[in-house]
Amino acid sequence: MPARDAALELARRLTAAGYEALFAGGCVRDRLLGLQPKDYDIATSARPDQVLALFPGANEVGAHFGVVIAKCRGHHVEIATFRTDGSYKDGRRPETVTFSTPEEDAQRRDFTINGLFERPETGEVIDYVGGLADLKAKRLRAIGEPHQRFTEDGLRLLRAVRFSATLDFDIEEKTLAAIRECAPLLERISPERIRDEFSKILVSPRRRAGVELLVESGLMQHIVPEFLKTIDCEQPPEWHPEGDVYMHTCIMLEMLEPDAPLELCLAVLLHDIAKPPCQTFDDEAGRIRFNGHDAVGAEMADAILRRLRYPNDVVDAVVPMVARHMQFMNVQQMRTAKLKRFMAAPTFDEEMELHRVDCGSSNGFTDNYEFLQAKAEEFASEPLIPAPLATGRDLIQLGLTPGPRFKELLEAVQTEQLEGRILDRETALGYLKELATATTA
Repeated sequence: MPARDAALELARRLTAAGYEALFAGGCVRDRLLGLQPKDYDIATSARPDQVLALFPGANEVGAHFGVVIAKCRGHHVEIATFRTDGSYKDGRRPETVTFSTPEEDAQRRDFTINGLFERPETGEVIDYVGGLADLKAKRLRAIGEPHQRFTEDGLRLLRAVRFSATLDFDIEEKTLAAIRECAPLLERISPERIRDEFSKILVSPRRRAGVELLVESGLMQHIVPEFLKTIDCEQPPEWHPEGDVYMHTCIMLEMLEPDAPLELCLAVLLHDIAKPPCQTFDDEAGRIRFNGHDAVGAEMADAILRRLRYPNDVVDAVVPMVARHMQFMNVQQMRTAKLKRFMAAPTFDEEMELHRVDCGSSNGFTDNYEFLQAKAEEFASEPLIPAPLATGRDLIQLGLTPGPRFKELLEAVQTEQLEGRILDRETALGYLKELATATTA
């Protein structure tokens, strides 16, 4: 059953019991924009206890705030009682709520385009806040006094950027001014909440616009302040005719495929994060250098991602991509074994895309990218890293004691295997014996 049908069934049961029930917020906005709503929310005159009585098994996720989650045919629908919020002392949740009317409920919401209601049966839109006009004008505007809306919950600052970027809406002048003035409110928001909104901006097809707006609004200062140093960080014009590190990174973000995964978007954003601290000027040669920015950048990326509480699997994917992005310039000189190991990295496909946009946004060279594409076809008939022909057990049988040397010896055998000089176990064991004998001699 489609999500709308499930929500419609719940709304009908509410109205049949004598309560008002309206679709609310994002599902109304998205339908009017011709988008498929991800989920449906219902706003109702029924109190939480009355909702729970109608829908046994529903979850009281926020009954204090009038919010209940009801299940219907595999879908979870948020049902919230019309309310007016009290003061927000923690910058996230109201201290108290007062159950109220649809018109009063609309006034407490963040942006006009999210303050619309819809009658489920007829599709009639109810607009108390001017959201229809703003949708038509492609304008994002805070409901009521912008400073008050952002003070209530500082995360709305990031939501404004996300909606502006993903929907391609301009932010209304007073709302934008309030975002700039209220940017320090992000310091009160948990890293996890900031991370989640930041990630949504990065994975949106208009991620460049989102990042630029984060910078221009002053919000980036409270998310990844290190990124601001890329602005006006000069690069060698012969390699980077596009301009400074900031412009280079923004172009890369724009060049990514619309559905680029989060890890790749983060790697692009952070791949040159260490260029500012690593920048040096060679006066004699007249060159700008960034020696070691890949290694330093990996350390900085690790610190940034952990500060934002990204999970370990994301950190473990992004940091190696930052650390390895300069190695692509050397792939045509790599021995076969080293090249296969390089290409066997779990993030290699994402790294290829990073390299593509790295070159495409600067010098335009594609020779290393095309070389790797050809090698991928050449190596496609068998695993890049085949099953080992020798193991540590073989070294023990040769009389060696387990230790750090084991890895070196087995890697030497693997190198010969990857180079195609050793193709069977017997030859591998003979070579291993030679190496072991030389080691103990």
